[in-house]
Amino acid sequence: MPGRKDYTATDPIGQRVWDTVSGSPLGNLWDFQKVSPLLVFKKTLNSLMDDNLVSRAAELGFYFLFALFPTLVSASAILGLAAKKAPQIYERLLAYLTLVVPASAYDLVIKTFQQTTAASSGGKLTLGLVAALWSASVGFSAMQDGMNAVYKTRETRPYWKARGSAILVTVLLSVLVSLNLGVLLGGDILARKVWDHMQRHDLAMAIVVLLHIVQWIVASALLLVQFSTIYYYAPDLKAKCWQWLTPGAMLGLLGWVGASLGLKAYLHFFNSYSVTYGSLGAVIVLLTWFYISGLMLLVGAEINSEIQAAVVERQLRLNGELLRGAETTVPDL
Repeated sequence: MPGRKDYTATDPIGQRVWDTVSGSPLGNLWDFQKVSPLLVFKKTLNSLMDDNLVSRAAELGFYFLFALFPTLVSASAILGLAAKKAPQIYERLLAYLTLVVPASAYDLVIKTFQQTTAASSGGKLTLGLVAALWSASVGFSAMQDGMNAVYKTRETRPYWKARGSAILVTVLLSVLVSLNLGVLLGGDILARKVWDHMQRHDLAMAIVVLLHIVQWIVASALLLVQFSTIYYYAPDLKAKCWQWLTPGAMLGLLGWVGASLGLKAYLHFFNSYSVTYGSLGAVIVLLTWFYISGLMLLVGAEINSEIQAAVVERQLRLNGELLRGAETTVPDL
């Protein structure tokens, strides 16, 4: 399925707009430059269907599941270079996934992780790191295809370059995820030590609250960096501009957290899925959570791309650079 919609014959304006988006990215996506947010919202909804993001999210969900355990083993192996008890440490870090992952899905993840690490020595894990990273990079390769569809561009990078980029970004994302979980673990450990060793409980309580606030601010910032990393490296654009915080990243993150908590609450109160799926119930739940994660990633990228497209379209119209006779088809922005 091609990632780029061919506008040449049917919509030369669209062709010009997306070529400009690819070659001249906006430096600040928060500056709508008098483009109506309602128009961006409408364009995003239309593009969700035009770009087939619902189906692409299902594809991402499958590849995320395929890449999950090699990624965890890889991250544990990397941590093992610095810590002898890496699997036990990483298991404590993974416990924080219970904040957003449904209980049955988390149980499946941690059980499989324990079995995998128990069956492999540290040396085997290190030697198998390259193969594990290759498998894990499949998930990011699927994200590359999805992001190209969002930006209406084709993949022009050579296979070795696209896959090499996927492997390197997978390593970076694994480190960021581990660091994020480490911030949560370290914050809790530090808060517990402050509470246990300070005699003035009123002061200890204030410090503990402050530590938890800082902990969640840092964790949220790292999550946003992960979204921004994917949005920067995944699409094959002619020119790129790094941005720490974009509307798409923020709304995608909020949507992901809200949808994850909603799924977790739903399964807590309506846990009859095991009656329907039996022992496959946990796998179905994990796939559903991955589907939600993939969809929110794509929606965030779609928001960013439609902001840029709307601004570029307005600029081209105002500068009189659109094709002659086609201006009447351009909506007022």
